[in-house]
Amino acid sequence: MKIPEIIDKRTHPFFTFEIIPPLRGKSVSEVIDIVEKLVPFNPGWIDVTSHPAGVHYIENSDGSIQKRIFRKRPGTLGICGIIKNRFNLDTCAHILCNGFSKEETEDALIELNYLGIENVLALQGDGLNYNKKVSKERSANLYASDLIEQISQIKNGQFIDDLKGARPLDFCIGAAGYPEKHFMAPSMKQDMKYMKLKVEKGAEFIGTQMFFDNSKYFKFVEDCKKEGISVPIIPGLKILSSVKQLQSIPKTFHIDFPDEFIQEVTENPDHVEELGINFAKKQVEELVNAGVPNVHFYIMNKPESVIEVIKSFV
Repeated sequence: MKIPEIIDKRTHPFFTFEIIPPLRGKSVSEVIDIVEKLVPFNPGWIDVTSHPAGVHYIENSDGSIQKRIFRKRPGTLGICGIIKNRFNLDTCAHILCNGFSKEETEDALIELNYLGIENVLALQGDGLNYNKKVSKERSANLYASDLIEQISQIKNGQFIDDLKGARPLDFCIGAAGYPEKHFMAPSMKQDMKYMKLKVEKGAEFIGTQMFFDNSKYFKFVEDCKKEGISVPIIPGLKILSSVKQLQSIPKTFHIDFPDEFIQEVTENPDHVEELGINFAKKQVEELVNAGVPNVHFYIMNKPESVIEVIKSFV
């Protein structure tokens, strides 16, 4: 089922989650264990991230978040297939510009179609820390709007290669939104123009970057409405789990924490996990009371604190 259809069908607020494929050399059983813990909460869908070779986000044992260099992390397509067909859950596969050619994107979409995956999130992706040369016979998407346009063309049966007998692939396309502005955009106003362009190119829902100040999400939604953007806008949350994340999260994701929350955590560092959970509960409660149909959690493959939050609402 496509994500806007899932949102329309659900009559009560629900939760969705983002998981990360395991590192090279590790087993998919780690992901299966996480999904098994989330299934009892009837998730609307599960996002599966994609990573080119280069910079990846890692949550360290002390809770801090950093970027580290790895070879390409495998498994996005396979994990989507496992979740879809083993757990009968809808999935949303991340598709990236950076690190992938248009031809590789087309191949990935064909594979996802084989697996019965209907939803994709089109992202520019992190800037690579190496130069990947694209041959003269191949091409690449520079921006998320370009990637969305390519997927929309495939939805209309327009493939790069001459695929005889190929039918249009009917994907639901999502785009990322940034309540606190994408760090590459020169202004919030310009970033909103980019957001509108992605919707005009074919994005059917928006998933936001994580935020810790609900007022910024509400303003983002209002700004989208003023631009004529009417697709669902799904709020994304991350639960603070260590004092070090007060520095690593803003540095990595270009977002701010509310001053009161910073003060509370720095004055009570031994209770940071409890404070993070309680703060997330308040965020969810306010969002749900405002009529948000679902809340999306970036769990960083550590579901326990997320489960502690959502069990109060299901």
